Amino acid sequence: MGEDNKVTLHGMWASPYVKRVELALKVKGIPYGYVEEDLSNKSSLLLKYNPIHKKVPILVHNGKPVSESFVILEYIDETWKNEPRLFPEDPYERARVRFWASYIQQVSDCLLKVLKGEGREKGVEELFEKMKVLEDGIKNSSMGINTNIQGKDMGLLDIIIVITLGAYKVQEEVFGVKILDPERTPLLYSWITTLIELPILKGITPPHDKVVSFLQFLKEIVFNAPTN
Repeated sequence: MGEDNKVTLHGMWASPYVKRVELALKVKGIPYGYVEEDLSNKSSLLLKYNPIHKKVPILVHNGKPVSESFVILEYIDETWKNEPRLFPEDPYERARVRFWASYIQQVSDCLLKVLKGEGREKGVEELFEKMKVLEDGIKNSSMGINTNIQGKDMGLLDIIIVITLGAYKVQEEVFGVKILDPERTPLLYSWITTLIELPILKGITPPHDKVVSFLQFLKEIVFNAPTN
């Protein structure tokens, strides 16, 4: 890859938004450099490239920064038009994928509330209700996913769902709450567990012990911190 087509991803290893972009780059076969950012001591490059939100991920392509994970995913798919396409070409199908991607983000937000312990019992029930909607979407084909996914044909919804729920086992272990129930949502469970086992996922998955330590830090220090 020439210097005029250089791609660099600025991220933080535990960020699901960064992992979305990292997985998309790998699915599309795009060579890239990676810069790990310390969000407690933000680098001058991070502040230069994303002065508004001052967050990761940031994708730098030909010296031009793109921020916000969903915007980056669209940029990747529109810039590198090789297969697999993350978004469908058909406008209606594209709109459908955008709708479900937005809904999965609601699931992600709900999951975060559960992990924070905000109204735990009510939150878990709300999470299961949202997952049931995903289950119905898979069952009636309105999500249009390929359940026989092989890795190199992953689309946007595969990427977002596996990054959102792919760490469910270690989250259940640390937080002591049931997240993914194979009896309640068997199709969703099958989809996620299939995706987790793909070699392309194993290449970006952090070590189990590192994730446990990070989640314990969140549980004991960050989520229990007094609010101002």
